[in-house]
Amino acid sequence: MSEAIARDIVRRIGAEELAPGTQLPPEAKMLEEYRVGRGSLREALRILEVHGLISIKPGPRGGPTVDQVHTENFGRMATLYFQMDGVTFADLIEALIIMEPTLAALAAQRHDPQLVVEMTRFTRPARTDDEEYARDAADFHRLVAAMSGNPVMSLFGQSLNDIVRDRVSPPLFPKSRRPAVLNVHCDIARAIIDGDADRAEELMREHMAEYAAYVRRRHPGLMKEVVDWR
Repeated sequence: MSEAIARDIVRRIGAEELAPGTQLPPEAKMLEEYRVGRGSLREALRILEVHGLISIKPGPRGGPTVDQVHTENFGRMATLYFQMDGVTFADLIEALIIMEPTLAALAAQRHDPQLVVEMTRFTRPARTDDEEYARDAADFHRLVAAMSGNPVMSLFGQSLNDIVRDRVSPPLFPKSRRPAVLNVHCDIARAIIDGDADRAEELMREHMAEYAAYVRRRHPGLMKEVVDWR
């Protein structure tokens, strides 16, 4: 019963295009609508909260509220299955090596005008201190995934990157290597802006292969570790 209620709430959020921050009906109204016990309704809401789809605020003016869909939540759920299936970080990074070049090629092919404007940000010099570098690197790969135009691949690509970033922290590359990484991002960004799918794919493949090689050198034990649920 709780799963059926949770599915119906998700359908309603999608059908009514409820924006993040929208408050759902109060508990009393939901109980009346679904004609179920308080335990079943609260379990349904808990299911959605655990998956990061809603947040529940306490207090008289609180209640269930539509949350922003974050790739981190999808990645967190995926790590549970990865751990149960014995997926290693080597498997995870191999998947990124395959997926990221495809995302870059699609980004160049589909060439969304609005997102192309955003991509120009990465053709300019960026700072290499820890916080700025980590944010710019993450933003670059998120934008490439978003520009692919395929929501499934974008979600998977961003989530896998989220998992790796959560485990490999602080930023992997030392400051001496960061300008070279940012230059590669710049070259990939220009290829995407120019609509050159072949070059964008090639550059991203080389970039990800270099990234994987560096992870193996700096964290040799990590590659054999099973991805743990976080």
